[in-house]
Amino acid sequence: MGKTGFLLKFKKLSGSNGSHSSKFGTFGGVFTPDVLTILGVIMYLRLGWVVGNAGFLGAIAIILLAKSVTLCTGLSMASITTNIRIGSGGAYSIITKSLGLEAGGSIGIPFYISQTLSAALYIIGFTEGWIRIFPGHLSIIVSIVAWISLMVISYISAHFAIRIQYFIMFIIACSIISVVLTPKSPTNDFVLIGSFQDTDFWHVFAVFFPAVTGIMAGANMSGELKNPRKAIPIGTLSAIIITMFIYITLAYIAGRFISPGELRSNQMALVDNSLWSPVVLAGVLAATFSSALGSMIGAPRILQALAEHKSIPYHTFFATKASNNEPRNAIIITGFIIIVAISFGNLNALASLITMFFLITYGMLNFVVFIQQSMKMISFRPTFRVPRFVPLIGACSCIGIMFLINPIFSILAFITIIVLYVWFTKKGMQSEFGDIRGGMLLMLAERASRLAAQFPRHQISWKPDLLIPIDDPKMWSGSLLLIKSIAYPSGSIFAFTVKNSDVEETGRSLNELLEPLNEQHIPVNSIVLEDSEFLHGAKLVIQTLKGGTLRPNTLFLTLGEDSRNDDTIRNLCMHATYHKMGVMILHQNRRTALGMQKDVNLWLRDKSPNWHLAMLIALQLQLNWRGKLNLITVSSDPKDEIRLYTFLDSLSDQVRLPSLAEFHVLTGEFKTVLETSPRADINIFGLADTISFVFMRDAAKSTKSSCLFIGDSGQESALV
Repeated sequence: MGKTGFLLKFKKLSGSNGSHSSKFGTFGGVFTPDVLTILGVIMYLRLGWVVGNAGFLGAIAIILLAKSVTLCTGLSMASITTNIRIGSGGAYSIITKSLGLEAGGSIGIPFYISQTLSAALYIIGFTEGWIRIFPGHLSIIVSIVAWISLMVISYISAHFAIRIQYFIMFIIACSIISVVLTPKSPTNDFVLIGSFQDTDFWHVFAVFFPAVTGIMAGANMSGELKNPRKAIPIGTLSAIIITMFIYITLAYIAGRFISPGELRSNQMALVDNSLWSPVVLAGVLAATFSSALGSMIGAPRILQALAEHKSIPYHTFFATKASNNEPRNAIIITGFIIIVAISFGNLNALASLITMFFLITYGMLNFVVFIQQSMKMISFRPTFRVPRFVPLIGACSCIGIMFLINPIFSILAFITIIVLYVWFTKKGMQSEFGDIRGGMLLMLAERASRLAAQFPRHQISWKPDLLIPIDDPKMWSGSLLLIKSIAYPSGSIFAFTVKNSDVEETGRSLNELLEPLNEQHIPVNSIVLEDSEFLHGAKLVIQTLKGGTLRPNTLFLTLGEDSRNDDTIRNLCMHATYHKMGVMILHQNRRTALGMQKDVNLWLRDKSPNWHLAMLIALQLQLNWRGKLNLITVSSDPKDEIRLYTFLDSLSDQVRLPSLAEFHVLTGEFKTVLETSPRADINIFGLADTISFVFMRDAAKSTKSSCLFIGDSGQESALV
């Protein structure tokens, strides 16, 4: 392939095509919509009220606190957008590609709502400015006309909207200059720290915060930018910094030249005290109109991105785009939601609600960047790097501010996100791209295992972690019922087989065998070891796993009628005991198998130390089978009967056996009383130091049930 052919192929793979030239650059696609969305209704109609309540320094504190959140979020967004190729939806796309469709959907829906409500907020602000100029007009009519105009512009195309915004930016610049050049003399009542007469600090902050939330306006257009990796960082950060200086300047003008009383009572104080009020009124209308337009352009694109991933009902309808790439169906439904929100008409209430939704989105975006930095994955190599404390501060600030503003709504918001996440998880959504969830959980597991390795395993934290050698997966299905009952719900399984040929086929058979355990949410790991000798391979596995933190603690074996494997079983038991592992050997009765999986007989010997693991397994089976547990001991002398009942009663009290447990002291020779023992679905015996396979096989025949022989490792205790 020649150089030209290679470049053409590269452009095709990277998404470059003939339509690339029609996409937006940094200034038009990010900076302009960000600035115009930030400099909106709150700046003109509520910044003076903020200064009147908080004073100049209090207002600066509110501005800087709000800007610190958006600056951290902007830096985090700038970092991650230089690492991944984000699609449409801005923050939704970032979260989805990092934490999966479930997390993206659970955050994307509140994010879409916040963008939609923002448009309603700005239309209400536009109406207030219009009524000031034309007090005879009905506010509802003004709002509806403004809404229709915005719908028409956004429905035509985003390019048309961007061209209008250039003109609006010029008007806003003139209005800000007019406010700064106020002809008023400095007031003698320049308040540095306000008394918050109307409300408290956090409510004032909540009302002001939407004034800094326009930073996503450009990111929401990510699917229509020429170079999102370059445009979003530069455009977003420059918009944040420039608008911060504008707010500080206007706060100083308001505090220095207008009295606190007028600032609190007159929403149009900045207009009335400007050099030329008509241009400021024009700025109010232009800013609120452009902010609403920016939200009405961005919100449908978030909805369309949600629909593309089938995250919402009627996704086919909302995912449809027109021939000019406009999500017109999403625009229509967004418009209807906006008109419903406008009918409430409460600017401050809407501002507080939007603040909470934006804080959730910003907090999650910061969290995504923080965990990716913490994982130190080679795949996370952004060209724009930020210190790890930046996203951490951003995430913590968002959560903290939410609870300071409204704890009850914050809790409800998090519950809503969790419910949405669970709903999306149950839908079993599949994405065409990967995410970092697996790596994140693996990182947490690795760090937890390293921490756990610093502490000795205590008997109080014992759980059944079984190591299961499987000679032939096709012959093992009968034992899985008992294994599941032992391991469920907190145990784990590591199964392996040893083969020197047909490794892939054996691996598939092993996975099919263990699949029912996976379906029960029991942690299962399996491996096929290539070795010419089963015993040699099994010993290697035991030795290798000994060095791991999450190592098995009990060897599970099965004993058949064929005695040819007896030496292998004996050797494996000795090897497991040497490496401080418990041992279980199951001999299954061919006729009864595990019966009704109800009752358990546990055979105990007086003064025997080898009973702790057997007791724990008996309790585990009784719990999962919901049956009866019989404690049985044998006496050759009838005079010992009372003493042995006392022994069983004392043991029951120490072990905290269930109330339905029954005690049985059987008199006679051990082999004889086996035939007269209480009926059970499984009989559990202690494993003697010298293994007698003849007794094991005879016991299953005598008791007419399957038998499980258990030997302690010394690491268990049924008394804790």
